[in-house]
Amino acid sequence: MPCVYVENRRVVGIDLGDPIQVSFGPRIGDDPIGAEHPELLKMKFSHGHDRTIVNGISRIGYMSGGKAARWVDEDMADVITQKAVAFLEKHRAEPFFLFFSTHDIHVPRVPHPRFAGKTGMGPRGDAIVQFDWSVGEVLKVLDQLGLTQDTLVILSSDNGPVIDDGYADDAVAKLGDHKPAGPYRGGKYSTFEAGTRVPLLVRWPARIKPGVSEALVCQIDLLTSLSKLTGQKLADADAPDSFDVLPALLGESPRGREQLVEHARVLSLREGSWKYTEPTNGPRVSANTNTELGGDAGGQLFDLANDLGERQNVIAGHADRARAMRERLQQIRNAGRSR
Repeated sequence: MPCVYVENRRVVGIDLGDPIQVSFGPRIGDDPIGAEHPELLKMKFSHGHDRTIVNGISRIGYMSGGKAARWVDEDMADVITQKAVAFLEKHRAEPFFLFFSTHDIHVPRVPHPRFAGKTGMGPRGDAIVQFDWSVGEVLKVLDQLGLTQDTLVILSSDNGPVIDDGYADDAVAKLGDHKPAGPYRGGKYSTFEAGTRVPLLVRWPARIKPGVSEALVCQIDLLTSLSKLTGQKLADADAPDSFDVLPALLGESPRGREQLVEHARVLSLREGSWKYTEPTNGPRVSANTNTELGGDAGGQLFDLANDLGERQNVIAGHADRARAMRERLQQIRNAGRSR
């Protein structure tokens, strides 16, 4: 909430006589909610998404007003992709930066009718195809404008996979033997690698040769790396956890950063192939998403070079390494920064 578009700090299509109110606490407004009127829903909820109904879908939180401005989920990919394409066409003759955050494949997954039912894998499968179309439209316009060779394109995701994330979109029923996290353990919310390892594709035909890199990098490194690329200078207090990994991103070096702090309920520290996770007494499995959350009361140490799936906690046999990594993690925490 609220289910509206904002452009230039204004709600698109708003009727000022119908002001928007939002609440993630007490109920507001008289709109029907999913928990009470499931018969009104075209996308059923499985957990957590059972409040105000907008466009036949119940959401997180309550909303009243703004009826003329409310989005239609099926049109969202078209709307934001068209905005991205228009931006590129407008700025074709000058340096530009476009941050294109697609809605697909985040919940609720309600693809446009031209994609619905095309995969046989339910709304999630159809939304993935719709996402592929959106990315393709951006790449196509770069081709048409003659900008492909000199444009750096970075595609990534925000977290690891989760199957049941609040709506009955057939993802669980149609999963079969597919493993969205591949060889990694856990998923979104997890201390295991599947919680924080995400796809990262980097394309710049004029400078980057196709290949695969094993370098350790983090999305937060993009700020420092791209600042260097564009000749901008960051102040010492800016992005205190961001490192320059530009050579790794450009495929010029197999090395990225030396250490990385991961955060999923508790902190973990990556150093090369070693990963230390601090102790926790929290739940081992998410009650809603059935994700294996990880964690151990005594802490965990994994050698990812030999145990990519984090099945063998070797903390007992490598106490000195675990202690050194624990102390380093505490130093970073005390400093409030890692750079």
